[in-house]
Amino acid sequence: MSKNSGFSLTSADRYSLALFELSEENNLLSQIEDQSSSILTLIGQSEDFANLIKDPTTSQENLLKIINIISEKNKFESLFKNFLSFLIQKRRFFFVERILKSFIDTCSRKRGELKAELKSAKELSNEEIIKITEELTKNFDSKIKLNYKYDKSLIGGLVVQVGSTMVDTSIKNKLQQIENRMVEA
Repeated sequence: MSKNSGFSLTSADRYSLALFELSEENNLLSQIEDQSSSILTLIGQSEDFANLIKDPTTSQENLLKIINIISEKNKFESLFKNFLSFLIQKRRFFFVERILKSFIDTCSRKRGELKAELKSAKELSNEEIIKITEELTKNFDSKIKLNYKYDKSLIGGLVVQVGSTMVDTSIKNKLQQIENRMVEA
């Protein structure tokens, strides 16, 4: 097993559940969820910040200063700032991305939302994405949180996955099926 698996998904879930319960108790759930998303966006967009998180030589003092600056600039709730500081002090900040993703997933589940993945061969407009989301909401009798990705490798068509249900109407998949039938023959 790798060293990273020592901090399991279960551990991330525990930290995220603690953040969820604290946020809910203090009626700050939507604010903390938005702030968690902004930290995840920052990690995704700033290579420097992502490297800083993963760098084991970064001192706790420097990480705390950086989180304080980010918190002040973005007007983070003190609860969220304190949570991030707690992760730094407990030497768990390395796993902040995993913890915050788990927190956002927990928020979605508690609201009764289903996660859906949508991949398309051509870039879809916002209207098309909204129509697909509405259609999925009707079909699954549940609010859908759609994650859309443009994937030019599909050649044509769509791939939709909601939970364990997958619908693959892509040309790439159809060509793969034809190839498999030809190999079997």
